[in-house]
Amino acid sequence: MRKLSIPFLALGLITAGSTARHIDAQAAQKIVDKTPPSYDMKPQSLLDLEDLQKKFTSLAEAIPADQYTWRPAPDVRSIAEVFLHVAGTNLQYASVLATVPAPPQLPKGYEQSTTEKARIIAQLNQSFDFAHAAIEQMTNIDFKKPMTQFGPDANAGDIVYLIVTHTHEHLGQAIAYARIKGVVPPWTAVAQVPQQKTSQN
Repeated sequence: MRKLSIPFLALGLITAGSTARHIDAQAAQKIVDKTPPSYDMKPQSLLDLEDLQKKFTSLAEAIPADQYTWRPAPDVRSIAEVFLHVAGTNLQYASVLATVPAPPQLPKGYEQSTTEKARIIAQLNQSFDFAHAAIEQMTNIDFKKPMTQFGPDANAGDIVYLIVTHTHEHLGQAIAYARIKGVVPPWTAVAQVPQQKTSQN
């Protein structure tokens, strides 16, 4: 019997693998998952926003007021502008949900409107409270409401998802800014206390 050459054998294995993947893909297309969803967006997004609000406001409190105008480079947002960007975006996106009366329209240049620490923290709290209230009033049907101005297949649930993910993104940015300026995020400082006590014993 003639032995198969290594290149021929390798080709056969590749072809067999491709065929198997094709069959698997066809089988996957025929599977209909009838299990109920395990992720409920409304309560989870509300929990996320509550945690984000605590972290943003506590971080804003921890950063000295004289550092609010600091920026890592000339063409990027300052610390104050990052906080106001988050506040403004929360207000704008949550107002689109139209479940509670919208706040006054943001003035042009809102992100540069103030560098006053207390005022910025108040605006952060206002924006999170507003977003929380807007989502709290939503029903399951509201989450499916079309929002075609954001895309042909977009719905209100996508806007809620965007609020949460956008805020998480800028929390990471704010943490990086704080660390550069020597500020430890307050929740990290609290978590480190038991470790320090253990190491001292």
